[in-house]
Amino acid sequence: MAITSTSGDGPASRLRSIADELAEAFYERDDVIRALLVAMLAGQHSLILGPPGTAKSQLARDLCGRITSARYWEILLSKFTAPTRMFGPIDVAALSQGEYRQVFDGRATQAHIAFVDEIFKCSTAALNETLALLNERIYHPESGGDPIVCPLITAITASNELPTGEDAAAIYDRLLVRLQVGYLADPSNFAALVRAAVATPTPATRTTVDLAEVQHAVQVAVPAVGVGDAVVDAICTLRAALRRKELVASDRRWRQAVRLLQASAWLDGRAEVGETDLSVLTHVLWDSPAERSTVEREVLQLVNPDAKEALDLAD
Repeated sequence: MAITSTSGDGPASRLRSIADELAEAFYERDDVIRALLVAMLAGQHSLILGPPGTAKSQLARDLCGRITSARYWEILLSKFTAPTRMFGPIDVAALSQGEYRQVFDGRATQAHIAFVDEIFKCSTAALNETLALLNERIYHPESGGDPIVCPLITAITASNELPTGEDAAAIYDRLLVRLQVGYLADPSNFAALVRAAVATPTPATRTTVDLAEVQHAVQVAVPAVGVGDAVVDAICTLRAALRRKELVASDRRWRQAVRLLQASAWLDGRAEVGETDLSVLTHVLWDSPAERSTVEREVLQLVNPDAKEALDLAD
């Protein structure tokens, strides 16, 4: 049985503890874990992109399970997934009485946190409602009437492949944080993975954060984090540098990214965004994985020019 710990100065401290605990269990995923937490605190959605067998689902479930009192919803999509399976089936008992209504309990319409696997296999029939859920946090009932306001804070999505087709591209655009994962690269981490497969599990510390604390952070604490002129100037410089490389992000994506910077600073216990928080933009400003290294270099040029030079020399 896991040991639950709620020690620390507050929710930010406990979220950092969660990140540390997950990093011990999931090798070479430190940056991914932090980015998922930052996306949640910013009220944004994320994508974990990588081949099968890279623990995408396990990581998402473990992270979501640390938010107590939250309603969690998970689904594996296919091209044949009906909208009612996602948002609520028809109430058969009511239908026999001549009343057409849906049952929303346990579906996306009631979830605070969601994990959607194979997101780009979303059926055409469910596309518009999925976009409305991600964008506006609303669902239009099949029976008509006013849209339902959904309490969704964040959706962690996963895929083994990049989107193909306009429908999948529309969903891809709504996923602000994009994270690439691969098989373990460090031989020592791979050896530790093999040893863990035959070792006797030991009780692990399991820090949690309550839903109410997360909601307060998303709605009040994170938006209150200051963004100074130096950071604004750095963002403008980065945008100009990427445009010279013919990498253009939408104004909406840049605007949403500011909240990520605020979330990063709050997670570290700071009241104002610093230039080091710009590193999270590495996961925001590319469309294809081939563009990621260019974005990373331009961000490093602002955050740590020495590291950028060392990376260039290594290449």
